[in-house]
Amino acid sequence: MSGIPSSTWYEDFFTELPNEFWRRAVPPEVTVDEIDFVERHLGLAPRSLVLDVPCGSGRHSLELARRGHRVTGVDLSAEAIGHARRAAAGLDVDFVRADMRAIPREGGFDAAVCLGNSFGYLELDGLREFAAALGAAVRPGGGLVVDFASAAESILPGYRAEPRTMRTGDITVHATGEYDVAGSRMFSRYRFTRGDEELDVTAIHHVYTVAQIVELLSDHGFADVGLFGGTDGEPFAVGGGRLLLVARRTS
Repeated sequence: MSGIPSSTWYEDFFTELPNEFWRRAVPPEVTVDEIDFVERHLGLAPRSLVLDVPCGSGRHSLELARRGHRVTGVDLSAEAIGHARRAAAGLDVDFVRADMRAIPREGGFDAAVCLGNSFGYLELDGLREFAAALGAAVRPGGGLVVDFASAAESILPGYRAEPRTMRTGDITVHATGEYDVAGSRMFSRYRFTRGDEELDVTAIHHVYTVAQIVELLSDHGFADVGLFGGTDGEPFAVGGGRLLLVARRTS
């Protein structure tokens, strides 16, 4: 296996070039569809107080705010937070630069969303800390949606790490992957190019079973878990490429 990246890879990964690629790569209708799912399954009342963590460049936070919700978006990337703040003119949204575990823990949020497959960034101890922070942030009766594409039930059936090339505008990305069996994690190596710019970076996605995720959230006050395979509401099944988990904070 080639060089192993730092476990805190996410501290330096999300600079302008990768962020700009993903800002371009996701069509607006995908964001609308995802927030439709959140509102539908959490039954958000008008003007709900919603935590979006990590929020990246703010696409979900901004859509929630456009619908009249009061939103706090938290992300560690200075570039992403700067972009989100510039895009938020006139909307009721507060963007905070911080680690995903350093979220407000006063229990005042009506809902929290963790979208975009960032739930697997952390090793198990870090993920426990994040689950505890979510449990302390959301009020009793409030809701949670987690978007996770690295569940073991998604990744392991028929796993193959095929090289990929992706383009959006003048940005090209070459991606390769490795599965670290001993660490139950995937290494995704990217080469971003734009004109004369070139950036080589590696992401780690830790692979957890659905049962592990449910147990972690249950340990920190979340119950009534629903497991969906997409925004259409189909049940999650082995081999499904995406897990959308919905839960309710107990009293």
